[in-house]
Amino acid sequence: MDGATPEIEHCVAGVRRAHQTLIESIASLTDERARGESLLPGWTIGHVLTHIARNADSHVRILHGAIAGEPTTQYEGGHEERTAAIEAGARRSATDLIGDIVASCTSLDHTYDEMTAAAWDSHGRNAGGEVWPCAAMPFHRWREVELHHVDLGLGYRPSDWPDDYVERELAISLRLLPERLDEGDRRAMLAWLVGRSGQPYSIDLAPWQGRPDHYLR
Repeated sequence: MDGATPEIEHCVAGVRRAHQTLIESIASLTDERARGESLLPGWTIGHVLTHIARNADSHVRILHGAIAGEPTTQYEGGHEERTAAIEAGARRSATDLIGDIVASCTSLDHTYDEMTAAAWDSHGRNAGGEVWPCAAMPFHRWREVELHHVDLGLGYRPSDWPDDYVERELAISLRLLPERLDEGDRRAMLAWLVGRSGQPYSIDLAPWQGRPDHYLR
């Protein structure tokens, strides 16, 4: 992993830990449980696991493009390909789902080792067409695994998130909070933060979005 900054190295280590924890969590998954509901509306556990696996493949795709000096997109067919791949894989057996997770996570872990300084300075584009700096991708993968591990509903909870992940994610979320508030709610939040009013309980937040540029701001 040539040319990686200490922050990239830290996030890659976080991804690898998250991969291992996820693999351990699903080791005893059964077919019946895999077809059961996850915590994400409309998605079974099979849907979530397939999404995690295809997301790993999409990171490998972008990083390999960067290594070759040919920036590429996360999914060749965009959102449509992503959705179709998840639906196609969601109803597989537990054994197949587990094997897919292990293989896709291992492939991404190995790809990190192949990265060069020039590749880390390169970029790809996400499914929405936005520029995605390769240097930001390890954190985004870390986020993907930590959040969706909770979404599986198999016992992994926010209280299990590693401190170093929480430190980074919370800082990003707080920094972006003003963008998710309307004008009135911004004032209510600020008044509370500077000790000029009680805690606001009626704040409405716009939907959370894990945009590719947020981590590097």
